[in-house]
Amino acid sequence: MDALTLLLDGFATAITPSHLLWALLGVTIGTAVGVLPGIGPALTVALLLPITFRLDPASALILFAGIYYGGMYGGSTTAILLNVPGESASMVTALEGNKMARAGRAASALATAAIGSFVAATIGTIALTFVAPAVADFATSFGPPEYVALMAVAFVTVSALLGDNLIKGGASLLVGVTIGLIGIDSQTGQPRLTFGIDSLLDGIDVVIVVIALFALGEAFRHLLTGSGGTTVEPLRGRALLTREDFRRSWPAWLRGTAYGFPIGALPAGGAEVPTFLSYATEKRLSKHPEEFGHGAIEGVAGPEAANNAAAAGVLVPLLTIGLPTSATAAVILVAFQSYGLQPGPELFSESGPLVWALIASLYIGNVMLLVLNLPLAKVWARLLTVPAYGIYAGVLVFATLGTFATGGTTFDLLILCAIGLLGLLMMQAKIPVAPAVVGLILGPLAEQQLRRALTLSEGDPSILVSGPITIVLWATVVIALVASMAVPLIRRRLGDRQAVRRQVTR
Repeated sequence: MDALTLLLDGFATAITPSHLLWALLGVTIGTAVGVLPGIGPALTVALLLPITFRLDPASALILFAGIYYGGMYGGSTTAILLNVPGESASMVTALEGNKMARAGRAASALATAAIGSFVAATIGTIALTFVAPAVADFATSFGPPEYVALMAVAFVTVSALLGDNLIKGGASLLVGVTIGLIGIDSQTGQPRLTFGIDSLLDGIDVVIVVIALFALGEAFRHLLTGSGGTTVEPLRGRALLTREDFRRSWPAWLRGTAYGFPIGALPAGGAEVPTFLSYATEKRLSKHPEEFGHGAIEGVAGPEAANNAAAAGVLVPLLTIGLPTSATAAVILVAFQSYGLQPGPELFSESGPLVWALIASLYIGNVMLLVLNLPLAKVWARLLTVPAYGIYAGVLVFATLGTFATGGTTFDLLILCAIGLLGLLMMQAKIPVAPAVVGLILGPLAEQQLRRALTLSEGDPSILVSGPITIVLWATVVIALVASMAVPLIRRRLGDRQAVRRQVTR
């Protein structure tokens, strides 16, 4: 009952005209950037961070949450009509959705994706309402040793989850940790990694790093690769479901939700795994297995539901223990910190009204997204015809203006360009940039907690494995390391066996 009372108080804040306007603006921008290929919610939130500094925290975070949820909705439009997933979690949607579009059923595919997203996101938000406070209460018992172990879990899982492999993810994480160490050591007062440059004594602003890695790096990469021609499948008719389509879709929505939220809520979760599991389940349970690979509506309904339920689940570790498990969540964590807020166990007690207003806005945003996506499907489809050079030119302008507004010095612009080029090199080497942001944020926190733990034990490192929670967390680190190395080997061997079988068959 306490959660319901607090949620009602959150609604009282979220339904004020100004917050409703920010929620509507957020879901509209999120849907648009989800539709546009190569422009995702993480990049958009990064660009808007400097612009929203003058907003109150509740308005800014409601805006960013709307962009996050809207991006998940919009990514399905690109996947279905263009066969280019707007988000990595929309990859599975493209498998069947684009086949449906080519068969003239784009409207049905978009409708089942929109309604399934609404159902899953609403159920996921309800689960978030009751699960997040319980997790936060449990995490309040954590001391410095538990936090060190938790940070280790975060580093390993984020490196493996947000990268093609552990080594590349770890390299990106190391880049972020190194940037985070620049400046004056808070305990010793000694400068670190400043190379005699006075402007680096205060460190590098997190917002500048985020803008450089996501926005500038992506724009530079696009400048090198250019844009090829794209074929957009036409959208005929209104985005509506027939009775038969609805009958086949609603079980897939519920099963996808059942996969998405629990896996998304795990520290090593994310949205990609539940979408693949949902697709495999629907293919196995379908009464029309012959349609899979040719445009099965269950293959769109289930993964889209899993995707959006996982988006709600990702907010559980973000809000309760300060652990981002997606690129957008990492940037939203930066947004919290820019307002002097640190997501974690104390967030619900210290900033309860803000958190509950944010959760309430998710319910409102889901309704807004459903209203925006079904009647305006053709409008969003037209965004796919916007030339890419115009989009990325705007990205460069906003990135530069946002950085100058943050620091107001020429040196900040030089840092922006330097880190942007670093981001380009990382992308060219297929090293993900999201773990770098996580390392930048969590690296100094991990160092701080490690120093506290060693101070308490007078330098005895055994304190790091002194309790049952720390032992479980370190065991999770070991399992994650083994799994991240074993899974690629297993996949490679399975691929070699399949190749041999094909050759024998031929």
